[in-house]
Amino acid sequence: MVCSVKATLQEILLRKKSSIVEKWVQRFLSYYPSESMKFLSSQKDRFANPVGYTISSSAGAIFDELVGDGDLLVSEVLLKDVVRIRAVQEFSPSKAIRFVFDLKEIMRNEIESEARDRAWREEFSDVECRIDDLALIAFDSYMESREKLFKIRIDEVKARSFETMAANGSGMNYREGSNDE
Repeated sequence: MVCSVKATLQEILLRKKSSIVEKWVQRFLSYYPSESMKFLSSQKDRFANPVGYTISSSAGAIFDELVGDGDLLVSEVLLKDVVRIRAVQEFSPSKAIRFVFDLKEIMRNEIESEARDRAWREEFSDVECRIDDLALIAFDSYMESREKLFKIRIDEVKARSFETMAANGSGMNYREGSNDE
């Protein structure tokens, strides 16, 4: 489904961008334990805090694509980095992508007072439609990342089992113990 954001609402959202993105990042980080949240939000160095850096830098770019006339495929690329982090940290699917849905509430709260006199609700439904599309993309990305993670774990278990059998000299010999001889 292709949804677009009307110009009047777009202007309001772009004017409120820094506040919306800041609140969105804070909400995203609020799902972490308090000590982790403090570190992720305070440490700005990309190498000392790759998780916090990825989240903060991606949020603004995702917002721009979402509110502008951007292509959701660009948002997908940006979103994948964030969702991959959630998948590795073993968040449940619902908690991993909850941050996408949080954006609806944050935007609504930010624009409500300014847009109250306008017929913004219909326009905002287009924004919500785009956010829903992003959530679906995020879910697919989360599941793809989890599948890769599980495959890596299975391959590691197989490799360890093979190494253990080889080290113990108990390699499988299918002819041993068979009645074919």
